[in-house]
Amino acid sequence: MDEVSVNRFCSQYLQLERDLDYPTGQLLREAHVQDALHHRLFAGDALAHPPPARYQVRVLKELVSRIEASIDDWEEHGVSDDLMAQLSELLAAPMPEELIAVQQKAYVTYSQSLLSGDSGRAISSRPAAPPGFGPGKPLSIWANTSAHPSLVQDKRVLELGAGTGYVSILCAKHLAPSQVIASDGSDDVVANLPENFYLNGLQDSRAISAMDLKWGHALVGTEEAEWNGGQPIDLVLGADVTYDESVIPSLVATIDDLFDMFPRVLVIITATERNRQTFDAFINVCQKRTLDIEEVKFDITPQDAQTGPFYSDKVPIRICRITRGR
Repeated sequence: MDEVSVNRFCSQYLQLERDLDYPTGQLLREAHVQDALHHRLFAGDALAHPPPARYQVRVLKELVSRIEASIDDWEEHGVSDDLMAQLSELLAAPMPEELIAVQQKAYVTYSQSLLSGDSGRAISSRPAAPPGFGPGKPLSIWANTSAHPSLVQDKRVLELGAGTGYVSILCAKHLAPSQVIASDGSDDVVANLPENFYLNGLQDSRAISAMDLKWGHALVGTEEAEWNGGQPIDLVLGADVTYDESVIPSLVATIDDLFDMFPRVLVIITATERNRQTFDAFINVCQKRTLDIEEVKFDITPQDAQTGPFYSDKVPIRICRITRGR
C-alpha cells in the first residue's frame, strides 16, 4: 500500500478539505486499501467526531465512483461491502437543509506531520469558520520546526486573536511551554475555547487557559493591580490578526502595551497578504510606535507535497518578528 498517498487522503478528509487528493485507481481497487479507508474514516466507530453528514456523503460517493472506475476485472476486484453499506446508510438518513447545515458547527482535525512521535499528533477543534487555508498553520509549523527548538519550550506564551485556539493548543500539547494563554476579543470565542481544550485532552491542564483580551483596551483595569496575576509573558503569537485595516491601530496599541509591561518579550505575527494595502498599513502603524518589523524567512511547501496540516500556497504569508526600536 502507498501509505503516503492513503495517509494524505485521510488527513485531508479529517481537515474537511474541499478538494481531496484521492489515491490512484490502482490503489483504490485493492481490498486492503478499501478496508483501511473504511476502518480509519467511515466505520461507525472510526471517528469520535466525524465530519458533517453532507461532507461524508460527498466524499464517499466520489470514492466509490473512483473505485468502480478503476476495476477492469470484477472477478479479481470489487467494491468493499463495508463502504457500500456505509454509503447506503448515509443516503438513507435524513439530511439537514443546506442553509442549516452550513451554520452547524463541525469538527475538524489537523494532522501534525512535523511533530515527532506517533501518538497524539492531531489537533481537533470546532472551527469558527470553514476550514482550509489559515495562517495559524504556517505559524505553528514554523514554531515547531527543529530550527526553533527553544521558541516555545519553557516559555510563557500569549496568543492574540486565538479564534479556535489552534496555535495555543499546539503549543500546549506538543511544545512544552510553561504557560499558554489563548486570548480573543470575542466573548463567544473565549467561551468556546474550553471545548477545544477538552477535545485535545487539555481540560485539566494548567498549561493553557482562555482570556478575554480586547485590542486597544487597557490591559489593567481599575480593579486589577497587575495583568495576568503578575505573571510575565515571554512570547506573543498572532496568526492572521492583520486581516482588517480598521483593527490594526488597536492591535498595535496592545502590542505596544505588552512591550511596556515586558520589554524583552518576543512578538511573532503571521500576516496573510490578501492585499498589500492592509499589510503596508500594519507596517506603518508599527513604525509610528517605533516598533521594528523583521520578516522571517518561511518557505511555503507546495500543496501537492504537504502531508498535514494543509494550507494554501497561493496567498503570500509573512511571518514577522516585532521588536521595539531604540
